[in-house]
Amino acid sequence: MAFLTKKKIVLAVALLLIGGGATAYYSKSKTPVVEPPRFRTAAVDSGNITQTVTATGTINPVALINIGSQVSGTVSELKADFNDHVSKGQVLLKLDPTIFNAQIRQADAQLASARASLKLAQATHQRNQSLLSQNYISPLALDQSKREVDVAQANIQLASAQLARAQADFDNSVIRSPIDGVIIKRTVDLGQTVAASFTTPQLFQIARDLTKMQIDTSVSEADVGSLKEGQEARFVVDAYPDKEFNARMRQFRLAANVVNSVVTYNVVLDVDNQDELLKPGMTAQVRLLVGNRQNVLRVPTAALRFRLSDEEIEKQKKLADAARPASASASASAVAAADAPQDDDASFRTKADLARSFRIYTLDAKNQPKATDVKIGLSNFRYTEVVGGELKKGDKVITRAIGNENAGGM
Repeated sequence: MAFLTKKKIVLAVALLLIGGGATAYYSKSKTPVVEPPRFRTAAVDSGNITQTVTATGTINPVALINIGSQVSGTVSELKADFNDHVSKGQVLLKLDPTIFNAQIRQADAQLASARASLKLAQATHQRNQSLLSQNYISPLALDQSKREVDVAQANIQLASAQLARAQADFDNSVIRSPIDGVIIKRTVDLGQTVAASFTTPQLFQIARDLTKMQIDTSVSEADVGSLKEGQEARFVVDAYPDKEFNARMRQFRLAANVVNSVVTYNVVLDVDNQDELLKPGMTAQVRLLVGNRQNVLRVPTAALRFRLSDEEIEKQKKLADAARPASASASASAVAAADAPQDDDASFRTKADLARSFRIYTLDAKNQPKATDVKIGLSNFRYTEVVGGELKKGDKVITRAIGNENAGGM
């Protein structure tokens, strides 16, 4: 009896195992195969969009004066050095005055000689006037004496001019600061000979005020249409990578710079440098704020660049043909052709704020890509404003194909 009971139990367990296996196999065979995702998507949302123009520039003082010498000579006294704060009229250096003093004495002696010659000519002319009245000389002799007086007066003027020039050369041998500022460059040393024969030698470079600086940048011709005076800007320098500085556009210069057929324009920005962290010559990476939108409908900019691959277009065409009657095949082909890649202008980041038409792709209920036309407004490298079309907040837009980084125009 016990043997029969054990046999029944084993049989029941075997039947249960067979039934469970069959049930599991049947359930597995009926489970639908889930197709792995083929696209990376992002949700349409609302938020702020800021459009900027980027440029690289150099930080310079607002006023930068080059100090030179009008005369030649040897530096005998050097009274200023790098980073010195100087005031207007302060002596920076002196040239050896020996030659200049000699020129002054020579010009002074020539002036004294000219004055003596004038006295003699005037006395001779007066005597000739008396002799002419007594008919002892001819009128021609009187005229000649009058000419001597005129020549002597002219020689006095010439000698006076030479003396003034010698005095000016002596004054110019003392180099003074023309402004209040800071010396940022010195190119002369004590005992050095300054030669000003053909060109004016540069001795010092003085910045008027280092608390007020400017950035000289070059902006591409494609970006100048969105620039206006007074626009805000932000910039960074390599010396302070974790700190951003503020600037404001002061001037757009009309003179174009053409290098290898590339046209750029100079843009000047004002910078407040009260703490004097910024130094002349630093390189600034500038972002000019040219547009700003608050709480607008936006999509990732990558969605505008995505395009279906040829294989995906062919797949969409086959699915449409299989799902429609034969009479609708031509219509499906037309739809697939409409979704074919188009030649679009992708350089929209710095265009004028004007709505344009773009084709983007969303996922339908069957996770298949569906083309949607939209009109866009402001755009940057992350987000693009949607100003028209059928998109609404929460829709999923395709940004790229999964498994192929280069697919879809990436």
